[in-house]
Amino acid sequence: MKRLAAFLLAAAASTLCRALPVEITAEYKLVSMGVTIGIVNESFRRDGDSYAIRSTTRSEGPLKMVLDDNITLQSRGRINEGGLQPLEFEQKRAGDASRDIHASFDWVRRVMLSRYKGESQEIALPQATQDRLSVMYQFMTFGKAAATVEMNMSNGRKVERYAYRLVEEVRLATPAGEFDTVHYERVTATPKESKAGVWLARDRFNIPVRVVFDDPKGLKLEQVLLQLKVR
Repeated sequence: MKRLAAFLLAAAASTLCRALPVEITAEYKLVSMGVTIGIVNESFRRDGDSYAIRSTTRSEGPLKMVLDDNITLQSRGRINEGGLQPLEFEQKRAGDASRDIHASFDWVRRVMLSRYKGESQEIALPQATQDRLSVMYQFMTFGKAAATVEMNMSNGRKVERYAYRLVEEVRLATPAGEFDTVHYERVTATPKESKAGVWLARDRFNIPVRVVFDDPKGLKLEQVLLQLKVR
């Protein structure tokens, strides 16, 4: 029975791998109060059952005049029957290396080793945890839109559980064109929690074409797709 279960899991993982794109490149603008303050360039690459994601955000417009910075996020991992499984995550800031983060995921021991500001710590790693970059690409592995979606997510320093509810299915216009999207919204328990909404392109592997972050302190950021290539 164990051999049969292992075979079925391997077959499911292989099927999922073949269903995912080999490469995605996307460019987004980052907007606050109607003003573009940043440009985000992302890439997803799959090699067999391994993946690598890279995201670089650079300051633009008025923000660049007061904070000329680049933030790079990278996620590397494998693809199994559950979707993306991160093995390594890192965050680097060109303007402040003291805030760099590196995390490695030990799925055998179920711990995440986090390194930040010269200190290391081990954190319990729940099953199917995503990092803050892979979480958006995990949507590619979903089938029909579910009424609710729950995922564990790590920023490289801690692990939190997030829940999203389906709001609507709507056709959305972006600078990259119009897309039939599925709109999910983060479920929050208190007004102190940050809100978030994501619009996923149904005919483009559920790739995010719009993301809105709404901080309780009043900061609202919108990330909108400018260009997209999938193969």
